[in-house]
Amino acid sequence: MSEDLAYEVLMDHYRNPHNYGSVKDFTHGITEYNPICGDTVHIEMHISNGIIDEIKFMGRGCSISQASASILTETVKGMPAAEAAAITDQDYLLKLGVSLGPAREKCALLSLNAMRKSLSAGGSSDGQ
Repeated sequence: MSEDLAYEVLMDHYRNPHNYGSVKDFTHGITEYNPICGDTVHIEMHISNGIIDEIKFMGRGCSISQASASILTETVKGMPAAEAAAITDQDYLLKLGVSLGPAREKCALLSLNAMRKSLSAGGSSDGQ
């Protein structure tokens, strides 16, 4: 996919976020905050038999952090939790398909880091 098309996909996720909201009876949840820019992402998941059955997010911040959270939920929904936890920063940034500077990479990785922390904590936690 070209970078221009990847940027359009990213902006579409920002304007029309997928899986935005709360998960009823979530088993895993966390809020992550980037103190440098003020972006916030709250992720809730329901995991059953090791599979991410449902995942949603809420947050506020720049287009990159919010679109990335939307893309993450689409990516990991239905995936084994162990496989989702193993997604590397580099793999995720490649999936997004746009070139970002170091500060914007932190925005793009906020939701991925939140998800991994929640999975490693084994449930709800507060990342602030």
